[in-house]
Amino acid sequence: MLIRILPGATQFIDHLDQALRRAPQAQRLTIKQRYFLAFIISAMILTQKLCWATMERRSLGQYTSAALWWMFYRSEIVWHLLLRISVLVIIDRYGLSEGNLLIDDTGRSRCKRTKKIGKTHKIREKKTSGYVNGQELVFLVLQTPLVTIPIDFRFYMPDPKMTEWRKKRDLLKKQGVPSKDRPPKPKPNSEYPTKQLLALDMIQAFQRHFPDMNVTGILADALCGDAHFMDGASSILSGTQVVSQLRWNQTVIYKNKEVNLKTYFDSYLGPGVKKTLVIRGGKEQKVTVLSARLKVKAHGQKRFIIALKYEGEDDYRYLAATDVSWRHDDIARLHTLRWLIEVFFEDWKLHEGWCNRALQQGIEGSERGVILSVLCDHMLLLHPEQSARLEHKQPRAGSLRLPLAVWSRSSESMRCWISSGQLWSQKILRSSSRS
Repeated sequence: MLIRILPGATQFIDHLDQALRRAPQAQRLTIKQRYFLAFIISAMILTQKLCWATMERRSLGQYTSAALWWMFYRSEIVWHLLLRISVLVIIDRYGLSEGNLLIDDTGRSRCKRTKKIGKTHKIREKKTSGYVNGQELVFLVLQTPLVTIPIDFRFYMPDPKMTEWRKKRDLLKKQGVPSKDRPPKPKPNSEYPTKQLLALDMIQAFQRHFPDMNVTGILADALCGDAHFMDGASSILSGTQVVSQLRWNQTVIYKNKEVNLKTYFDSYLGPGVKKTLVIRGGKEQKVTVLSARLKVKAHGQKRFIIALKYEGEDDYRYLAATDVSWRHDDIARLHTLRWLIEVFFEDWKLHEGWCNRALQQGIEGSERGVILSVLCDHMLLLHPEQSARLEHKQPRAGSLRLPLAVWSRSSESMRCWISSGQLWSQKILRSSSRS
């Protein structure tokens, strides 16, 4: 399959260039830079890879891998502005004014020895419950009534000293050594921020760069269920509701007694109330709900705790919200939107290049590769056929390939992606051949 620059990619880069010229920094892209970005985005969509050798072969040598490498690393492209300006272009195009912020982390496995790829470390693999060498990213995604947009990301790297301390602590614990005789916990190192700090940094950047966007809620998983993140995120956006998840053994205080969440909801409240919850896209889902306003010991203040169990599940999941004035139905309905970031991860890993084959060296190469991959997603959001679908409340096409198995992020949330096949939309092929 030969690589040809897609008309949509050229139009998208032209929109970015015009927006950059109007930005306060008054940056611009040269003709060569615009051509390079349009070609790379087209190649990543067509080949689903970010690989210079593949692009050279598929272009029949018209673009050499050395030239592409030089433009990627040496050309003075304003990489730090591209993603932000691209988001602004989408917001202006669809007239978006409100939404929710979704936060989650994801990993990409690499080979065992990666001396030249930035910020690789041992990460947990969910499929096997084991550990592999790879990279971890924390993503910030904006969910709106019309479309879901990836906004920002950060690479995560654990503190080596903290990792070594945990290993020693766990070993001494097994040996029965009391805590007073174990090595003290090392002080936090600002060069290795935690995932919670990375998430707060992205929220602060969002508030700074998109001050006119009205954020209804911030949704995160159990990783961000500590008081520092929940209170910090809420204060950054002036008291916005923050919904996270707590573990079953989290200690709460009820009538001056300390009990864990599972014990409290099982012993004090009895069986839950069965309801039909209307979730994204108008779909109805049967759930069992219990709720209470309780003081969480580790947080030092009261939270709105909701025990939620979907039909077919055996165990409750426990949600915590900062604003206790909300109704529990509204909090539960808001939390269902958090899964949209998982939909984005699935599509991003399969179809947008960086996760399939991206071996760029250094943290700089990894960050630029992810930026290009996310720009592919943004370009597809601005495609004329995509825009028509969104404006008419139809399921959106998640790639330029003809969907064979549709999983739609509908007008409220989801997006289409293909599970297999290499068929192309005839309309896109005709417009590409005319270019």
